[in-house]
Amino acid sequence: MTTSSPSEKRLEELREQAWKDGVVPGKGVDVAGGPIPRKPGYYGQPVVRPPVWTWEVPLYFFMGGIAGMSAVIASGAIIFHHVDLAGAAMWLAAIAGAVLSPILLIMDLGRPHLFLNMLRVFKHRSAMSMGAWILSLFGACAVPGLIALELHAQQIFAGSLDQLLRLAAGLFIFGSAIFGTLLATYTGVLIGATAIPAWFSHRTLLPIHFGTAGLGSAAGLLELLGHRIAALNFLGYYAAGVESALLIWLSLDKQGAANRAIHEHGSGWLIRIGEVLNGPLAIVLRLFGLIPFAALSFLIGALVSRFGWIWVGKVSGSDPEAVFASQR
Repeated sequence: MTTSSPSEKRLEELREQAWKDGVVPGKGVDVAGGPIPRKPGYYGQPVVRPPVWTWEVPLYFFMGGIAGMSAVIASGAIIFHHVDLAGAAMWLAAIAGAVLSPILLIMDLGRPHLFLNMLRVFKHRSAMSMGAWILSLFGACAVPGLIALELHAQQIFAGSLDQLLRLAAGLFIFGSAIFGTLLATYTGVLIGATAIPAWFSHRTLLPIHFGTAGLGSAAGLLELLGHRIAALNFLGYYAAGVESALLIWLSLDKQGAANRAIHEHGSGWLIRIGEVLNGPLAIVLRLFGLIPFAALSFLIGALVSRFGWIWVGKVSGSDPEAVFASQR
């Protein structure tokens, strides 16, 4: 006479209960070595597809933030008649936004015509389509704005033609500031509008974080280029203060398995390192008058945090439990 194992006995009980009642409440039996894995997800595989972006994308996010917010600073400089600062800011906007950003985006796509294909249609509900159009319209404003501003500053023309250049420069710069604000923040909307749990759970925070990081990076880069004025110093304090507040919020806002990639993985530490560099450390350095070091600290922190968020997305997207937890 053979002795039945506990699992076999439990199976017999379940059969009897199912035959009698038609419903089997309670826990079943885990079959060791059976076809049903214990891991969550589809047979242990990720539920959603993790992002496959490489280094070009976080660098594109970084450059787009600098470009967009440089145009915003240039528009403010025009209003307060800081022509030299406006010229330097528009050079940054044109180089980072109209040259480097498209190159990085095309490198990630693999083929140049794929970028042009995204411009064939306008989909206001598609973050990728909106991003391609925003980048293109930004470049279409930033480059003519820079040319008109330089021609006006050099006083090559006189009379009514110079006044026309001045008007054109102002219109193009303000246009680039509008599209620049969108360029610096839409990347946060782009990753927040996905099914990646750690990104989706911070969809409100990400556009603010990316926009503020772009503003502080643009102001810091202009300071490193020699423009030391009180307005840029104020922008440096403001951006570092907002980033410090976001660091505190990110540390306190724990959402269990949905945010595990941020609080229980090395990817989260990379974000925290970036936030410390462009938040508290940047403030302390400015308080001691070490403006170049504060600007450099903010720039490094903003870049590190971009790479951190991409890494978090890859970890979170590969974690089925995080996806299930975010849907509850």
